[in-house]
Amino acid sequence: MGTESLVLGTRGSGLALTQSRWVADELARAHPGLRVELKVIRTQGDRLQRRAGDATVEALPKGLFTAELERELLRGTIDLAVHSLKDLPVDDPPGLVVAAVPERASAHDVLVTRGPGSLRELAAGPVIATGSPRRRLEILRVRPDATVVPIRGNVDTRIRKLRENADWCAIVLAEAGIGRLRPDLTGLFMAPIPFDEMLPAPGQGALAVQVRAGDGRVAALVGALDHPPTRIAASTERAFLRGIGGGCGIPLGALATGAGGRIAFDARLYQEGGVLREFSKRWASTEAEARAEALGRDVIAGGAG
Repeated sequence: MGTESLVLGTRGSGLALTQSRWVADELARAHPGLRVELKVIRTQGDRLQRRAGDATVEALPKGLFTAELERELLRGTIDLAVHSLKDLPVDDPPGLVVAAVPERASAHDVLVTRGPGSLRELAAGPVIATGSPRRRLEILRVRPDATVVPIRGNVDTRIRKLRENADWCAIVLAEAGIGRLRPDLTGLFMAPIPFDEMLPAPGQGALAVQVRAGDGRVAALVGALDHPPTRIAASTERAFLRGIGGGCGIPLGALATGAGGRIAFDARLYQEGGVLREFSKRWASTEAEARAEALGRDVIAGGAG
């Protein structure tokens, strides 16, 4: 094992590099003597996001942040790629598989504010910034008196814009990203938003480690990082997304949590102006993925769910 080495492909953003370094460190911890080299690959999503105005990852088609990494994997120039799971299309491309879904960080969104207080506690008529259609509609469901303004950029840029815009009360970010990047929040306050107020994007807070199908050596090394409860929960959320059409563009939040062989699944789908459908289901873990996909198909077909 002392001569074992892997090349790990990653996007070049601060968050992607932080996530990839964490995976590299965990692999080295699981396999003493293993060397993991990071190779930075610029994706189409990165290029578009730099000039996409107010668009964010959730507003761009899935696959834009992963396609170049996947091509490098298939060419054999890298051995594995690390993705934010919510960025991955719901179906594996031919020749590639997700060999590990490590234990999930927080799936919560968080409110970053000038003063202490929750979403419900903000003063009347708050101005809140987000670039996510899902977050915007969730905010307006809880606070119809809010004005939601667009924002773009990485975590540090968004925090800087909150400081610069005196009329803004808050911005909304993913708690997992805050935890991984640990940005400077001096003078600001952070409050996780309860799931009954804001459900996350499917797979939010989870990572995916992708390898070539049939590459048993790399899959065996990477498999040490897999966390089955996270994989089951995230697969359930993504199965629902697959059922409604994958990247169909419907703003939605979905969360699956498991205990005692059961999965609790909650989802909200939006149309402009309010909630389109809302679900709260309980399934056996062994059935959850199939049941979630069937529920998504039922939604598209106009069934009762």
